[in-house]
Amino acid sequence: MITPRTNTRTASGPWPGKARIAAVLASAVAALTLTGCAGWEYRENICSSGEYPVLAVGSTGSACVPDTEEPSAGYARYPKGKVPQEVGDKWDVYWQTHTLDEDGKTVDVP
Repeated sequence: MITPRTNTRTASGPWPGKARIAAVLASAVAALTLTGCAGWEYRENICSSGEYPVLAVGSTGSACVPDTEEPSAGYARYPKGKVPQEVGDKWDVYWQTHTLDEDGKTVDVP
């Protein structure tokens, strides 16, 4: 005669280990979402690799030029030490309100 097997599961369900892991993962995702992934800030470069930024003379416009070329007419290299590297960095913000005149002097944007 075959004897029926009794159910030995506990009240926590058939997979208590997996449920605990799922709860921990859900908590981690919630924590990352609420903190905005602090420490994982994305920074965008002004130019791609192999290029450098140039400033439009007399305006706040800019462009990127291959490292092997000189700026075209109407553009100039940024003054040494004042070259923006990333979008929103100190010099990127500065050059939104300043420019170079035809003599290469830094002036406020007209």
